[in-house]
Amino acid sequence: LEEAAFQLQQIFRIDISIALNILGIESMRAGHCRVGYTCFKLAADRGYSKAQFNVGLCYEHGRGTEKDLEKAAFYYCRAASSCHPMAQYRYGRYLLQHSPGQHWHSQHRALTLLERAAMAGITEAQAYLGVLYMRGLQPQDKKGLEYLLQAANRGDAQSRYHVGVCYEQGLGVQQNLAEALRQYRDAAAAGNRHAQERL
Repeated sequence: LEEAAFQLQQIFRIDISIALNILGIESMRAGHCRVGYTCFKLAADRGYSKAQFNVGLCYEHGRGTEKDLEKAAFYYCRAASSCHPMAQYRYGRYLLQHSPGQHWHSQHRALTLLERAAMAGITEAQAYLGVLYMRGLQPQDKKGLEYLLQAANRGDAQSRYHVGVCYEQGLGVQQNLAEALRQYRDAAAAGNRHAQERL
């Protein structure tokens, strides 16, 4: 009986968090950012990862609350620890861009989070990793190209442009100017300015 009561309590708690998060989304859409932030925060404090991510967005962009990147990172970290893919992407980027002295541990954690987000299908993470591996301190062209292709195949025109650069310059793949031209055309058709200039 105690176990059943505990389970009901957990379900009720989760349902309230989901409802608060939905209310927060609807409030934001209606332009009531302060109300939206408050709803997200209540659900986040109950441990709901989607709301934690939304609170992070509020802090990152200053919607409904003051802009505060450290608080945004705190909430992204909480959501990422619950395997929220977009939070993993945003927190991974934060670690790479704001870690003091770029410590190895922070870089390793950031890459792990970004790779998890990429594996979960987050196009932004795939594109970011692709460029990171191509231009990093220790370039890994083939790995970078794999991520760029994943993002390009999900419709990311900027990644399609970078794939073209890889084929043009022979980075991670055999040089193939015809394939580079095809990639540039596809990226340009999707509105990528760099590809249009490259053509």
